[in-house]
Amino acid sequence: MGNMEHMRHALAIAKRALGRVAPNPAVGCVIVSRDGHVAGRGWTQPGGRPHAEIVALAQAQTSAAEGTAYITLEPCAHLGHSPPCAEALVRAGIKRVIASVEDPDPRVKGKGFAMLRRAGVEVVVGVLATEAADLNAGFFLRIDKDRPLVTLKIAQSRDGKTIPPRGANRWITGEESRRFAHLLRAQHDAVLIGVETAIADDPELTCRLSGLEIRSPVRIVLDTQLRLPATAKLVRTAREIPTLVFTAADGGNDLRALGVEVLRVMHDERRRPALRAVLGVLAGRGYTRLLVEGGASIWSQFLRERLADRLEIFSACVDLGESGGGTVPLLSGLKDSCAQTGRTVLGADVLESYAVRA
Repeated sequence: MGNMEHMRHALAIAKRALGRVAPNPAVGCVIVSRDGHVAGRGWTQPGGRPHAEIVALAQAQTSAAEGTAYITLEPCAHLGHSPPCAEALVRAGIKRVIASVEDPDPRVKGKGFAMLRRAGVEVVVGVLATEAADLNAGFFLRIDKDRPLVTLKIAQSRDGKTIPPRGANRWITGEESRRFAHLLRAQHDAVLIGVETAIADDPELTCRLSGLEIRSPVRIVLDTQLRLPATAKLVRTAREIPTLVFTAADGGNDLRALGVEVLRVMHDERRRPALRAVLGVLAGRGYTRLLVEGGASIWSQFLRERLADRLEIFSACVDLGESGGGTVPLLSGLKDSCAQTGRTVLGADVLESYAVRA
């Protein structure tokens, strides 16, 4: 296996950490012994510790000596809850580090590579850099723009309706799409909806995939006038799963008494919670990945303010016609300014993934 293959391996295992390591990046590390065998591998553990390099070195043990470490992000060089990973690589006798990208965190930013080079370790940077930057786009955005990565998850009919007719099945898409949507929740730090969706659907916004239940994200509701009822599932489970309500109104003590965190932020011209203010609060708390599940007015607001980075659009094979609602007018035009990154068939549905060009 060459550099590309080992780095693809490191990127693949790094994805396992998404949604569980904020405010840290999701990093993968593969240690190859001097005779060319994979001796250890690791990814950032829940809560951000231990780091990927430490896990991989613990597996490799003495086989790391004279070996090569493939790492998706520059190893840290500062003393935090544990010694610097760059120092640990040197102590283990690693002779070559192949890395994808530099860490933009000012505490690191080139210092990890410098520490390695001073110790005589050969350092190569830039292998699969685009893929690695894409993997940790939320971590980079939090540092560079003081906001998390924003992904809009939209389920719609073939003719672009997101709300089924009254009295019809509440689900537009099929079971396979819904299972994939739960996986998306597991890969994000927080999930956001508007109060209209919270009232109409009364969702739990948890991950209910077998084995991944503990990966439910923080739940967020945008509620301009504090209309979220105390009987909502989000409120009734707020003591088990963190639930935040952003508002532009005074009050909310009834929700606070039930375990909901109510935050008043700046409002926009329509007196709604200002999205940039909301994203700034989330970034300040260390969240790097936000999944926005609706509804149509919330999606449109993110699109209008150019605060959406990714689109995950689930399309069913049915038309709802005039009986359906909840169209997102900006969506069709936006696709022209996006790069399609994937297309997946999920039963009778199709998932199209896009990255919004800056």
